[in-house]
Amino acid sequence: MFPHFIHSQKRNPTTHQKDPDMFWDFVTLRHETIHQITFLFTDRGIPDGFRHMNGYGSHTFKLVNATGEAVYCKFHYKTDQGIKNLCPKAAAELAGSEPDYSLRDLYNAIADGRYPTWTFYIQVMTFAQAETFRWNPFDLTKVWPQGEYPLIPVGKLTLNRNAVNYFAEVEQLAFDPASMPPGIEPSPDKMLQGRLFGYADTHRYRLGANYRQIPVNCPYRTRVQNYHRDGFMTVSDNQGGAPNYFPNSFGGPEDDKMYLQSRYQVSSDVARYNTADDDNYSQLAQFWTKVLKPEERSRLASNVAEHLQAAQQFLRERAVQLLTRVHVDYGNAVREALEKLKNQKIDSQSKL
Repeated sequence: MFPHFIHSQKRNPTTHQKDPDMFWDFVTLRHETIHQITFLFTDRGIPDGFRHMNGYGSHTFKLVNATGEAVYCKFHYKTDQGIKNLCPKAAAELAGSEPDYSLRDLYNAIADGRYPTWTFYIQVMTFAQAETFRWNPFDLTKVWPQGEYPLIPVGKLTLNRNAVNYFAEVEQLAFDPASMPPGIEPSPDKMLQGRLFGYADTHRYRLGANYRQIPVNCPYRTRVQNYHRDGFMTVSDNQGGAPNYFPNSFGGPEDDKMYLQSRYQVSSDVARYNTADDDNYSQLAQFWTKVLKPEERSRLASNVAEHLQAAQQFLRERAVQLLTRVHVDYGNAVREALEKLKNQKIDSQSKL
């Protein structure tokens, strides 16, 4: 489903323009998306630079201790600079006058010694709790309520050095969720499972088969020993004359049971599952009623209507119906904002 979501955000194949019809057609047919889409249109959808935004692992992972005991977890980075956002008007002006605004802000802060930091938290859920959780704990479109699964502070992330060469150290970076240190493992999160394969494929296409030999992507305190050889742009010694097959009788690296994935039980039936039938509304309803302030709700409705007005009428109606399922006030607010924009357009045309 995720590739289709991404396709709906891309350009129209005929006009090669951004297409509100594509955007809202998919969103209103797959209600799982409305949680993320709502956040996109809130104030936090346009952060005031990189230093003033949070970061989230989003997926559910596993933490495994030295004795093999595992729990599920989520990762959160909370900015210590405080959340700051831009209004759409200011963002539009900056896009034209200073498109490198966010990059410049981050670079200058680090260069001046004002190192930005983020506090690193985790949420923890036991396997037993996951069995009875009222939502799918591996669903990327849901959150774990912090009142039930509180944030546990773990450490700090500090950005204290700018890249010496941006291309070498940033453009060639190859982040990959399959590259996990011991003690962190994937969960049954379907989206994460797909990314374990997809990211490496993307890097091979973008950077070449030996992207892990690029200095910014390879370990600097150990020597790689595996059975991967050859390929274009091999820049190491290609592991010399060591055997390139396993098993072998000539001292090649062996599996280390210390790093095997932890054992877990599976049960029940296996079948394709349609998440469209899940509760895709109640968490967002709580966000609307308990998190957003009245003025934030008003700006959210205006932002949604501003984008939605360019879609066809049947899609506008379907979107309002979807938002009403989240909360009647949400749907009404967007409907009223659409009507206001329509009247403004009629007034402006009548003055021509």
